[in-house]
Amino acid sequence: MKFFKLIPAVALFFTACGGGEPEATADAPATEPAAAVAPAGPAAPTGPMTIPDWYQVDHDAKTVRLVMVAGETPENNYWSYNGTIRGELAITVPEGYEVTIEFENRDPNMAHSVGISTELVNFTVPPVPEPVFAGAITENPQSMIDGTMPGDTETITFVADVAGNYSMVCYIAGHSAIGMWHFFNVSADGAAGVQGL
Repeated sequence: MKFFKLIPAVALFFTACGGGEPEATADAPATEPAAAVAPAGPAAPTGPMTIPDWYQVDHDAKTVRLVMVAGETPENNYWSYNGTIRGELAITVPEGYEVTIEFENRDPNMAHSVGISTELVNFTVPPVPEPVFAGAITENPQSMIDGTMPGDTETITFVADVAGNYSMVCYIAGHSAIGMWHFFNVSADGAAGVQGL
């Protein structure tokens, strides 16, 4: 019974306090809604720049060769690149260099793909399979039956002709959401190598 006696008092309190937006007066203009803030993307690795054995750069020939292996380890259901996931790597190549990615799929169960995307914020949905650079995507990148199948390899070659920050992703549904993506940067200052967390 005490609960029901409190209801009129509580209703009176909220009615007296008012609600909604304050009215504009000559002295106080109406408040404007806050501007929408773009979602922040994942933080890129800031570790020292290194040249791992799967990264080869030839500054004279202006070429970079990357060996990327899907499913190298069983962690994350084999959905990884070179045993790493979720942007743990930032791969940097110099602007204007020809990049060759030798892609191998060691996942015993699932097709994978690789490509360079403009996506940097939302990896929960597969990025649109439109590569940043011509040729920077494997064949049938969204297909679980025609992508790069278990035990297969595929080589792609492209020119990284526009400096900027991009990502390397698997385009098969759900794979980037689970973590199959890394940062892929094209440097205007000639920087080359890989940074980790």
